[in-house]
Amino acid sequence: MAIIFLLLAMVLGLASFVCGIIILINAFQQDVTKGFLCLCIPFYVLYFAFALFDHEKKGLVLGLWLGGSIGASVLQVMAGAFAG
Repeated sequence: MAIIFLLLAMVLGLASFVCGIIILINAFQQDVTKGFLCLCIPFYVLYFAFALFDHEKKGLVLGLWLGGSIGASVLQVMAGAFAG
């Protein structure tokens, strides 16, 4: 059971990573300063994602980015609980 949770966590983590890269690419396309702020300041990327991010599938990208990272974290904790 723990293996299944870990595999699902890896899939969600990968989806979250890809969406984070999409947000970062968009930040650098708008302005190099915004891109570096997204890289260096964690709370700025949240501001950028909700206020300045311009993408035709913004809801999907933001949902996978935040939901995927939260879901992956929860599944990793569950895998650890079932393994021990």
